[in-house]
Amino acid sequence: MDFITGLGIADVNYGASTGARWHGGASGAKIMVNSPVDGKKIASVYETSAEDYENVVAEAQKAFKEWRLLPAPKRGEIIRQIGLRLREHKEALGTLISYEMGKPLQEGWGEVQEMIDICDFAVGQSRMLYGFTMHSERARHRMYEQFHPMGIVGILTAFNFPVAVWSWNAMIAAVCGDVCLWKPSSRTPLSAIATQKIIARVLEKNDLPEGIFSLVIGKGSTVGEKMVTDGRIPIISFTGSVPVGRHAAEMVSKRLGKSILELSGNNAIIMTEHADLALALPAVVFGAVGTAGQRCTTTRRLLVHESIYPKVREALVKAYESLRIGSPLDEANHVGPLVSRKAVKTYVDAIREVQQQGGAVLWGGEVLSGRGYESGCYVTPAIVESENHYPVVQQEIFGPLLHLIKYSGSLSGAIAIQNDVRQGLSSAVFTGDLGQAEEFLSPAGSDCGIANVNIGTSGAEIGGAFGGEKETGGGREAGSDAWKAYMRRQAVTVNYGAELPLAQGIRFEIGA
Repeated sequence: MDFITGLGIADVNYGASTGARWHGGASGAKIMVNSPVDGKKIASVYETSAEDYENVVAEAQKAFKEWRLLPAPKRGEIIRQIGLRLREHKEALGTLISYEMGKPLQEGWGEVQEMIDICDFAVGQSRMLYGFTMHSERARHRMYEQFHPMGIVGILTAFNFPVAVWSWNAMIAAVCGDVCLWKPSSRTPLSAIATQKIIARVLEKNDLPEGIFSLVIGKGSTVGEKMVTDGRIPIISFTGSVPVGRHAAEMVSKRLGKSILELSGNNAIIMTEHADLALALPAVVFGAVGTAGQRCTTTRRLLVHESIYPKVREALVKAYESLRIGSPLDEANHVGPLVSRKAVKTYVDAIREVQQQGGAVLWGGEVLSGRGYESGCYVTPAIVESENHYPVVQQEIFGPLLHLIKYSGSLSGAIAIQNDVRQGLSSAVFTGDLGQAEEFLSPAGSDCGIANVNIGTSGAEIGGAFGGEKETGGGREAGSDAWKAYMRRQAVTVNYGAELPLAQGIRFEIGA
């Protein structure tokens, strides 16, 4: 396919890179990449060997010493050029993302647009790495804070956003003066290879050292484990499941490193009696079935007030009946495949479990077969009438499974149901009542890192800090002041006088 070869993807690819230079093949182990769209092999990638890994990290260490001294606005200029290169390759790279991961073509292009947007944001941020000034209690003293880069930022990303989450971290970290070491998901390494090749040309053009942006592809149990235990990497950003994220945090914590965790979401939309159904229903459906339910911000629970529950249930089933399921490369389709047959099994098992626990399937939950569905990765999105206390409802099921839950009484009761899960990423309320909206946003409201009013749980803009609480991990990436996570804070005091007064009025005198 032209979009694959045009991005420099070969039949067999090296899996370790420091920029223009690629390494691999020493171990002989390969990752075979098959598309969930049609089940066909796309290409294979050599896994990073121990020797490859050491070479890449050593090069990154060298690059940091030079990159950190380049003025931040100059670093921003490099990111600006990367954004321009991504614009040139948006269609091809977005199509590769769609074919390799399975998300609809519009979402693949949207993911590249997200990379472009964070590049633009980072360019501005490069001139706004602000510190604070404080007034000293001592005469002729000046106090202020400043921020410095920390070194190598290790970025471990998940399959569902093969490149965007990397860019949230890498573009911001780079303007801060850090260098970045990326381990993408083994399910979607080709999108990472294509991205690495795009940015390498920018670094070459500007005569910059190898190692500013590096790539290592391999299993989490090997390459990933090396990264989280490597004392040369002061910051680890991990996106993935709670069990793996907990392990990564423990390993990083043991060596007193810093973790940025983006883990699971069990996101709810509350539809109050004052909700505008015409506004809410499209947001619910996109939130639940977008990326085939494989977003951390996917809408997994819909809490509906009893007064509008029958109308919502009927409208929701009707909307699901109109969904077109098929190849994500066909823009007419709404829902593409799950990423693998293993993911399909997890989805089907979850539907069976919720039925055993008392839930009733209103629509969907089937595995599709036949022409166009040969990969075995296509399913019909499911709506299940459930109760929040069911064990399966308490879990994050990474698929298009929407739990429809009725509530009665006041909004505070619905908020309590929403918050009664271990995850705390994204949340939303649909209401035309100002008091209800403010209650949802109050300290007694949503306990999630993201709280929306009259928009869905999915599709956050890069300008805000992205992340959540509880088992979501507490990390923040992308916008706002998330840049501070990639830097070390330094408090500075300058004495420009001829005397040495001590703080707190302490006196200390020594003989002449």
